[in-house]
Amino acid sequence: MPDDFNFDDEDRLDSSFFEPSEEGEERPPRDAQDLDEKEIKVIGVYEHREEGSTQPPSAFVLVRDDLERSVLIFIGKFEAMSIWLALEGTSADRPLTHDLLNNVINKMGGTVERVLIDDLWNNTYYAKVTISHNGDTIDIDARPSDGIAVALRAKAKIYMAESVLERAAVREE
Repeated sequence: MPDDFNFDDEDRLDSSFFEPSEEGEERPPRDAQDLDEKEIKVIGVYEHREEGSTQPPSAFVLVRDDLERSVLIFIGKFEAMSIWLALEGTSADRPLTHDLLNNVINKMGGTVERVLIDDLWNNTYYAKVTISHNGDTIDIDARPSDGIAVALRAKAKIYMAESVLERAAVREE
């Protein structure tokens, strides 16, 4: 983890970020409004282990916008490995799931245009992968970690809605 990153800075989150949803409560639908999208860059994938914990470390991807606002998105270990391989410009001996998805899209004549992390609700991030094919585009719901892993392989841009950045971002000191 970078030395200049303050993992303990929780001022960025209001208390509702940590509160579980009521039983049966559903995520409100997102309007197709202008989300004021900001391009973000993937800085790296890191592990975090709670001090004194016997639990395995958790992985997170660190993304940052042009205003130096950073967002941590906790992800699974397989997604972490896939993102790390893409950042390093290497691949596994055999195609991983994200390689397979990217290969299928390409072989069928499609292109991964972009990924948008468009919502944060109940401590869960939501994303869409935009694919173009024969002049049409389609948005596919995805976990941000999968979207990021696919976007890195396709060399597609990654965006985050300003409302998500405002809620989850920290400034590094």
